Amino acid sequence: MLVDNITLIVKAGNGGNGAATLKPFKGGPDGGNGGMGGNIYFVGSTNITDLREFRYKKTIVAKNGGDGARKQKNGRKAENITKLIPLGTKVTDVVSGASIEIAEVGKPMLIARGGHGGRGNINFKSSVNQTPKTAEKGEPGQERELRLELRLIAEIGLIGLPNAGKSSLLTVLTNARPAVAAYPFTTLDPTVGMLGTHPIADIPGLIEGASRGKGLGIDFLRHIEKTKILLHCIDVTIDNPTTAYNIIREEFKKFNPALLTKPEYIVLTKTDLADASTIKKVTNLFTKENKQVFTCSVYNEKSIEMLKQNLYEKIAS
Repeated sequence: MLVDNITLIVKAGNGGNGAATLKPFKGGPDGGNGGMGGNIYFVGSTNITDLREFRYKKTIVAKNGGDGARKQKNGRKAENITKLIPLGTKVTDVVSGASIEIAEVGKPMLIARGGHGGRGNINFKSSVNQTPKTAEKGEPGQERELRLELRLIAEIGLIGLPNAGKSSLLTVLTNARPAVAAYPFTTLDPTVGMLGTHPIADIPGLIEGASRGKGLGIDFLRHIEKTKILLHCIDVTIDNPTTAYNIIREEFKKFNPALLTKPEYIVLTKTDLADASTIKKVTNLFTKENKQVFTCSVYNEKSIEMLKQNLYEKIAS
């Protein structure tokens, strides 16, 4: 199961308390400062594919800084915590609404800042107070409630109604092995395969009302936002191919109209089950609307090779 939507509590470490100690016999202040609390960082990684690490562990807590001690000994600085996060993850502060995206590999992003340590009483000695007996407490570490949303980064997204042949197509185009069966919603999680060096995502089947959460809903519509090219898969054997096409486009419009501006190509699938006149008729339905149409069957190697070549050209353009 792809874990792609998590809410976390992150709590950086508190600063250590300053010490309020006095030298033996002489009585002068000798309390050291408290140490810095641990920070929490997120770092983008291509080796992490989802957020399953946080599925059950919903809190990240850094250690507190050490307290100051006598003889002007400063408390230890707490270790920072660094968590690897998949590229394409959107991190949103639930309270403020501010968000960032994990878009670079290896670049630490400060998520919660540790508190500064309090000053020991050595810092408060003055001409009018030679033996201060007070010290500062450490500052609290930053605490935040965060929502993490993973949006797949793929150059090509396979979209279409359930049972349109997307998973079978991904299998023959790439090395991916999604579940394939002759009934809707076989694919319950987005699957990514590689066409050479180009990632292709099989987005689970969408239905009318997906933008309102029906079917597999908006959890998967948002994955489409990250793709560069859309391959709209349509079963050439269905009765109303243009209706199938328009259902998906209408959900795009309701969810995020910007999706309608992405480069999109029609792929008529399952052509081995249709005669030449049907394929031509359905192709004409879309070419009349100025759509570029590719036809293929997963059982026809030549058609798959032609589709691959066309995809390489579209990616390069």
